[in-house]
Amino acid sequence: MTQFTAYTTDTAPAAARPIFEGVKSAFGFVPHLQSYMAESPELLAGYTALWDLFSKTTLTAHEQQVVYLTANYENECRYCMAGHTTLAKMQKMDAAVIEALRAGTPLPDAKLEALHHFTTLVVRNRGQVADADVDAFINAGFTRRNVLEVVLGVATKVMSNYTNHIVHTPLDDFMKGNEWTKPTGNAP
Repeated sequence: MTQFTAYTTDTAPAAARPIFEGVKSAFGFVPHLQSYMAESPELLAGYTALWDLFSKTTLTAHEQQVVYLTANYENECRYCMAGHTTLAKMQKMDAAVIEALRAGTPLPDAKLEALHHFTTLVVRNRGQVADADVDAFINAGFTRRNVLEVVLGVATKVMSNYTNHIVHTPLDDFMKGNEWTKPTGNAP
């Protein structure tokens, strides 16, 4: 099996080092995900840019976490589910919403459930969402801009989720207590 390297600021390729500095500034350390992404400074730069752009969308911080956690669930990413569960808790997101996202069950908040459902369709159908589903999302209080912002959030998670699957990223210490395995038996 191919082994990937978890780089540090000292061992990372030169092009990754300035990105590491920005990541450390934001998180206080370099998470394992980014340490592995540094193998390809372009991937690391792309992921960092999309992360930053998604944070500037018109979706609220909690809505952004709904998009991220939904994509993580659908892509079965243990690392990102644990990480975003931690981030959602730090943002004081409703515990029942977080639990539903981790369980793959409907959310207790109707507007967030509309976002969750729409994001699920985007991921599962690889963007081929029926017009009626787009309309239902907009009728739930979202905008055409939000439709496209969901695409940005999903694209961000494709980069991290797929990287984690391939390199087998270990959880960071800050994720302890939020480990996750996709539940079995839930309807699609």
